[in-house]
This record gives sequence, structure tokens and C-alpha cells, in this order.
Amino acid sequence: MADITAAAVKDLRERSGAGMMDCKKALVENNGDMEASIDWLRTKGLATAAKKSGRTAAEGLVGVAVEGKTGAAVEVNSETDFVAKNEQFQDFVRTVSKLALQTGDSIEALGAAAYPGGGTVTEKLTANVATIGENQQLRRAKLVSVNEGAVVSYIHNAAGTGIGKIGVLVALEGSAPVDKIEALGKQLAMHIAAASPLALHEEGLDEAMVERERAIAMEKAATSGKPQNIIEKMVEGAIAKFRKENALISQVFVMDNKTKIADVIAAAAKDAGGSIALTDYVRFQLGEGIQKEESDFAAEVAAASGVGQKDPAPVN
Repeated sequence: MADITAAAVKDLRERSGAGMMDCKKALVENNGDMEASIDWLRTKGLATAAKKSGRTAAEGLVGVAVEGKTGAAVEVNSETDFVAKNEQFQDFVRTVSKLALQTGDSIEALGAAAYPGGGTVTEKLTANVATIGENQQLRRAKLVSVNEGAVVSYIHNAAGTGIGKIGVLVALEGSAPVDKIEALGKQLAMHIAAASPLALHEEGLDEAMVERERAIAMEKAATSGKPQNIIEKMVEGAIAKFRKENALISQVFVMDNKTKIADVIAAAAKDAGGSIALTDYVRFQLGEGIQKEESDFAAEVAAASGVGQKDPAPVN
């Protein structure tokens, strides 16, 4: 049996929302496998859906920049939130966001780009590490663009102009007046920040994730005691709901809780007297998918549950 650490119990508890002892049991039952433990808790009705990207433990900043009809988003990580408040670090994130408009999605290309004042982005980052005194890294970048229309940016939990905890870009193609498109884009960007869609359209959802949801739905339905044909309909209904709730275009607009995003866009286009189509989006949330241990809470869990005290080294 795998050594179930206090940090693992803490991690599962935060990701699943389940109770501490249920999390410990889930890890024991699944030999310490985190994703399998989440699925186990969900089949028992002890946890809500947990996305791999849902954990936001790393520090640093997300930056966005728009120039003309192109927008770029980047994430730069640091070890502590203290660095995210550092003016030197903030200026670096803003600068690399603008440079990403030219280098695109490639972190390698961004790192090799010339940094204003001399050297490359990577060399500047190395110098920042030396002067600020903490490890920092370029994590990811994403570019979106339109031929006609506008790319609109939005920062949630802003630390300054163009930088913060969540960065969103919305690409809207169309012949409608740009000011109308930009106003719609701002509303859609705020929706995306809040609703965290997994894909633009249902067909763009990760099929491995959909199949994982199907397996969970099947196991839940199997305990209902209903005939097989009813169980199959229950499962298909659950998958259809999952697809609609996680595809941006079919989500319900958070500002009125009743209108589908597709209908919001259609109404805006009609009012503007021109075409508007949502063609792409980016949502970067600081630290999503990166896990970082907090030793004090782990000790508290260990004391309460009796799990092992030997914790793995934190992942930065």
C-alpha cells in the first residue's frame, strides 16, 4: 500500500471538497492515485467535479497585451506572492506579454526573444532571479487574433495594468462597429473569468475527460437499480449536461443566469447591425494545475487523522 501522506490528504480535500477522513479512505482505496481518488469520491457522492486545472497554488502573475487585432496572454511564476508585488517583476511580466505578440505560443521562442535594453528574455529572467532572490519561470503563452473585429482583454484580481491572477482574451470576428464588438467582448471576458469553460464548442472538449465523466456517471447510475436502457439514458443525459456546462458557446451567461452565450452573441450582432462571431478565447488562471504544499495545514491533518508524517518535497 502506498504511503498516504498528510500533504496528499490535504491536496485531495482541497480539490474534491470532501471530508478529511473520506479523502484518506479514497487514497487508501486507490493506492495513493490522486485522480482515481477524486473519481472514487465522486462515485460515492462525496465530491463535486474536480478539474485538473482547478488547483491554484503557484504564485506570480498572468499578463495580457493587445495590439491591433492580436492579443497575447502569458504566465510567469514565482515562489511567493511577495515577488508578484515587486515592481521589477511586474514590469517584466508586462514586457514579455507584449513580446509574446510577436513570438506566439512558444515559450522557447519567447525566451529567446530580445529583451528591451539588451540580452534575451531568458537572460533577463535569470538576472531577475539573482536580484530578487527567488526562482521564477516563464510557464506558458497563448496568442489569438482576428482578421476583422477585435480582440478584447480582461484581468480579474488585477495587480496593475494588464497583470493579475486571471487573464482573459476574447477574439470576436465581425463587421459590426468595433465599439459594439469591444463592449460585448468585455462582458464575455468577465463571463469566461467566472465560468471557466473548458472549450469553445462541445466538440472541442477533451474526449478523455468526457470518457472519464461517462465512467463516473455509469457507476453512479448502476446503483440506481433501474433497467439497463434507463441507465444508458441517465448516462447520456449526464454527459450532455457536462458538455453544455463546459463548452463556452452553450454556457448560460453569468450576468443573467438564463441566456446561452450563443444567444447573447446573436442578440448583440442584431442590435449592432452587423456580424459578430466568437472565434477563440484564452483563460489563464495563475497556478492552475501546479500544486504547492503548505506544511502547517499538513501537520494539522496528520495530527487529526493519524496519516504518515513524511511529506514529499513541494513542487514549485
